Amino acid sequence: MTKYYLAVDIGASSGRHMLGYVEGGKIVLEEVYRFDNGMVDIEGHLCWDLDRTFLEIKRGLVRCRELGKIPVSMGIDTWGVDYVLLDEKGHVLGQTFAYRDHRTDGMDAEVSKIISEKAQYARTGIQKQIFNTIYQLYALKSQSPEILEKSHSFLMIPDYFNYLLTSVKMNEYTNASTTGLLNAETKDWDSELIEMLGFPQRLFGELNMPGTVVGRFSPEVAAELGFNCEVVLPATHDTGSAFMAVPALDENAVYISSGTWSLMGTELPKAVVNEESRLANFSNEGGYDYRYRYLKNIMGLWIIQSIRKELDIKYSFDDLCRMASECDYFESGIDVNHGSFLAPKSMIDAIKNYCSETGQQIPQSVGELMQCVYVSLAQSYAETLSQLEGLTGKSCSVIHIVGGGSRDDYLNELTAYYTRKTVYAGPTEGTSLGNLITQMIKFGEFSDLLDARTAISKSFDIRKIVPKE
Repeated sequence: MTKYYLAVDIGASSGRHMLGYVEGGKIVLEEVYRFDNGMVDIEGHLCWDLDRTFLEIKRGLVRCRELGKIPVSMGIDTWGVDYVLLDEKGHVLGQTFAYRDHRTDGMDAEVSKIISEKAQYARTGIQKQIFNTIYQLYALKSQSPEILEKSHSFLMIPDYFNYLLTSVKMNEYTNASTTGLLNAETKDWDSELIEMLGFPQRLFGELNMPGTVVGRFSPEVAAELGFNCEVVLPATHDTGSAFMAVPALDENAVYISSGTWSLMGTELPKAVVNEESRLANFSNEGGYDYRYRYLKNIMGLWIIQSIRKELDIKYSFDDLCRMASECDYFESGIDVNHGSFLAPKSMIDAIKNYCSETGQQIPQSVGELMQCVYVSLAQSYAETLSQLEGLTGKSCSVIHIVGGGSRDDYLNELTAYYTRKTVYAGPTEGTSLGNLITQMIKFGEFSDLLDARTAISKSFDIRKIVPKE
């Protein structure tokens, strides 16, 4: 009898339910449900509608039952930094703000009055980004202190969904590491930092590692869905799961988890928290089995997705790639990590304004616009790789690209060209795979992560791209 495992992988724009099972030593995937996700405007703030998202989670679970493919376990992963606060009765307090909301503007300056950015990085090792949870919570403390005072529990987004399924509150390590409130040395909440910032210590529960069983569905949820199964913690931060799915057996390999964001980095046994690393804006995020994901967040396909949406989705991504390649003469470039591209009203105008303000030719056609973005992304990867090698002392062997962006052949070719490294692209469902193999290791399908990665390399088409001269 086939033993199914379920990954519920929720990104900022969509979610999916992926069933996985092992057959002949290979991993087989089946997408059973997909739904749209996105931020909503509530009184001028970007927020998440978690009630609707949870309804979609349950619909996907019902679909498994309808197919007669009930999983023995399931796990949920999402993006990082965003959170939910609960009162003493377990009810949500306030809105669940999205990381692109501007209420955190200026909060870095306020936090730096309490602890310098240098001292903060030396403790946490987390890349400074204005949407980090540390700044979100400080914004809440400054703007709505009564909510913080009433709060009794702090849960990251996947922790909250697990709570809705099981009635068990449990904090998972990899997602918690994105908050900027964990100590990189102790791998636990930094209680001294939390006290300095005036956040209630009672909010932050014991951290649990990927592979921990949260529990089974509550009686109410089981009755509604028509079955029960165990809820297991994967690396609930989607990048943590994506890095697990990289079929790399070489410790000098560099990874890119390519999606809305491009997360580029490598795995290290120890965090790098020196001043040089801070100034280069690298992050030490917690990974499976306490591996550190030493990486940089790069704006990624968000820019391309935003342009496509602004053009009323009349072009496919393949169309945009083709039009970009036909404009390879266009030489203007952008800093893809510039703050003007985080959440502009018009991404096209933001790019044109950037080119104008930096004295470059302004893109006119869609092809010129896309060429500008694609080349700038690849150049950002090359710059990040150079910094990564210098900061770690590693000599990069190859670059592995996983996630939806691994399908983008033009970007992969540009990445190989500008980095001068061989690129291996795939698997595309990196995050779901990482989620699934955590469960499979838990239930004995694979002996360890290396065993699971070896199976991934045999199970999926991995494309090799050699840099062109």
